[in-house]
Amino acid sequence: MSYGSPAFWITMAAVSAGFGALHGVLFHDGPTLVGTIYGTCVGVLMIAYERGLFLAAYSRRLRQLPTLAYFAAAEISMAILIVVAMSATGVLVWALGIADKPFLDAVTPKLHTIPFALAVSALIVSVLRVRDLIGSETFASLVLGRYHRPVSEERVFLFLDLVGSTAYAERHGDLAAQELLKAVFAAIAEPVRRHRGQVDDYIGDQVIISWPLARGIERARCVACVFAIRHILNRDRARWLTRFGLVPELRAALHGGSVVTAEVGVDRHKIAYFGDVMNATARLEGLCRETGRGVLISDAVLARLPALPDGVEAEALGAYRLRGRSETMAVHALAEARAPVTAVSPGHRGGAVADRKPAGPDYAARPKRSPAAAGVPGKSAASA
Repeated sequence: MSYGSPAFWITMAAVSAGFGALHGVLFHDGPTLVGTIYGTCVGVLMIAYERGLFLAAYSRRLRQLPTLAYFAAAEISMAILIVVAMSATGVLVWALGIADKPFLDAVTPKLHTIPFALAVSALIVSVLRVRDLIGSETFASLVLGRYHRPVSEERVFLFLDLVGSTAYAERHGDLAAQELLKAVFAAIAEPVRRHRGQVDDYIGDQVIISWPLARGIERARCVACVFAIRHILNRDRARWLTRFGLVPELRAALHGGSVVTAEVGVDRHKIAYFGDVMNATARLEGLCRETGRGVLISDAVLARLPALPDGVEAEALGAYRLRGRSETMAVHALAEARAPVTAVSPGHRGGAVADRKPAGPDYAARPKRSPAAAGVPGKSAASA
């Protein structure tokens, strides 16, 4: 559930309303409509501020302060925002006639309410930051205890590796390389959210993204995500060149199948995946260097896609024996289709023009193949 989704804000509004009702239980005779409205408005406003929907530049400047100064300034800012939000809500409930009290009483926050609102806001913000740190789906799985016991499931994995990061670090230093990685990882976050993937891990200059199998192959989301990331990096070429002197290039490998998913760790918990699929995807990403291709996909995943995204084509590269595996893997390269060039008569101005194909459906149909012809043993792709 992305913070840009309606579901996120509906959930946050409901949680804030609940705390507004709790305030009535603790300090009055019970929950009231007015208290619920105050809780909802104040809570949503505070979360919008924390998410950077307003005063984002101010928040960034605060984070550059020394730690103690930052905490002090952040608490003071939050207290001011709470007072403003409560006063604005008071104007609203008074104007609507919901609050049976004088105008001044409606817009003046009670002294005991401000510490309560500060504590609740700090709690909600802390939970959201932990959720951001480990990922929304991982956070939900940990809270619900979904993987307390190992579970066998099918997933699609996308391994992304930044090309030339080591050479960049050698030329510009580790701090500059870290700034480049930080910017690249931030840039890919939106396409991953849009295509409903989840970032499972960052390992050096590599990112591991995954989908439950059904979600990843539906509308070829896993493939569309790769080319959305490539597009967003190329779209901002001028900015990348100005800031870093290069346009980031990512090698990508897509593979999937059956994995064992489990919650691991004692002091630090995380959701981890075990199985041959993970090793095979890593080896497939390494094969990008050998083949000179930017995006590779296993036949085990390609054969399950109902269609490829419009403008993307697959080229069969044959079977490869990946390092550390006894069986071969049928591999395909993915690339954006080139527009055909149509020759015109010499008298036509310009000599020749690129004749682009007419726009088609978002997803071009791909011929179905039987499992035997595709080399996929039934439903599972773990052995591919």
